[in-house]
Amino acid sequence: MHENKILAICLKSYLRDHFCIFGTGVVGRTLGNKLIQLGHRVMMGSRTADNEKALEWADKNGRLALCGTFSDAAEFSNLIINCTKGAITLEVFELAGKEKLKGKTILDLSNPLDFSNGMPPSLYPQWSNTYSLAEAIQDALPQTFIVKSLNMVNCEVMADASRCGGNATMLLCGNHDKAKSDIKEILHEFGWKKTLDLGDIKGARGMEALLPVWLRIWQSTGNGHFAFDIVGI
Repeated sequence: MHENKILAICLKSYLRDHFCIFGTGVVGRTLGNKLIQLGHRVMMGSRTADNEKALEWADKNGRLALCGTFSDAAEFSNLIINCTKGAITLEVFELAGKEKLKGKTILDLSNPLDFSNGMPPSLYPQWSNTYSLAEAIQDALPQTFIVKSLNMVNCEVMADASRCGGNATMLLCGNHDKAKSDIKEILHEFGWKKTLDLGDIKGARGMEALLPVWLRIWQSTGNGHFAFDIVGI
């Protein structure tokens, strides 16, 4: 086999099997655990290389788990999962280094939730209705492929669609078809059998607006293991 073809196959395998996660909270750790269970190698990024949560997570998950700074994680993989809080997301990408994110795909799970007035939170006005946090990320990283998905369910359902007890529909949107195709593969690995592409990144306006609805349902039922389905299509 021609050596260039061998290199291309090896590179494709590397990109598929290596992920980086921004964020050390419960969402990042849950998805990191799932990816490792699926046999992927994962680096968790945070502000400092000695973040206690990241070090503990890496220690528990063995040889497939690594941790470092946001910049370290950005170099590790061409596929990044953003699990940071919406209020700090844009700052996180600055810390990671915009140059290191060029040409890469970011699965954005963040939501522009403002907790300053307690629960339930509202959406930050600058990222609602006619704009979204995902659009702000795409505008800040014009040479990076942002795909919005998974932001309207809790982390256990994100990682295992069967936890919602039904065959729900996962939404996604983004400007780049190849990036969305790559994200669909990940969604399928997480058990999402039905996905619906809402088109370009502006679709995130509606997806992020689902979070206040999700929170109200959770408060009313006491059950966070649910998801939305699209019927009649």
